[in-house]
Amino acid sequence: MNPNTRERITASIDAFCLPAYQEIPDVGLYLEQTAKYITDCLSPVQDTPVTGSMISNYVKKGLIAKPVRKQYSREQIAQLMFIAVGKMVLSMDDVHLMLTVQRKTYPSRIAYDYFRTELDCVLDYVFNRKDELSALDESATDQKVMLRNMIIALAHKIYLDKLFTVIREDLKPQNDSNE
Repeated sequence: MNPNTRERITASIDAFCLPAYQEIPDVGLYLEQTAKYITDCLSPVQDTPVTGSMISNYVKKGLIAKPVRKQYSREQIAQLMFIAVGKMVLSMDDVHLMLTVQRKTYPSRIAYDYFRTELDCVLDYVFNRKDELSALDESATDQKVMLRNMIIALAHKIYLDKLFTVIREDLKPQNDSNE
């Protein structure tokens, strides 16, 4: 892979960082506002927008609580962010299972901020912005190990998606000139 390709792949996620839990709006967002907010946050790493119907289905399936007065809270938005990225590498049943485990072990704020920090750390490693991935400490819970492994798979999926996009862009002029 030429250095320019690496630079283009890395540059494609340079601005990406999930908002901290406290930065997520807690004024109560309506369905379409929630979908747009999540889509905007995830656009550097995910091409598929989050839609209102997707969110409604997550509510119907019990992945998140029903909105109060049709408004989604900070906690629900954080959970929706996790669902949106988790489903890139997991089945919806496994995403639901991970949320169930999280709810039994950690408050949403702590779980989300840990997820956010881990995702940033692993993306830095996978996208060659950091030379090594810090090890989980020996006392890491099974839940943290499970989450780390899901995030590693996710980071590699994002990397491959970005790489394939760059390769397609590079091949496009060749294909257009051959027609």
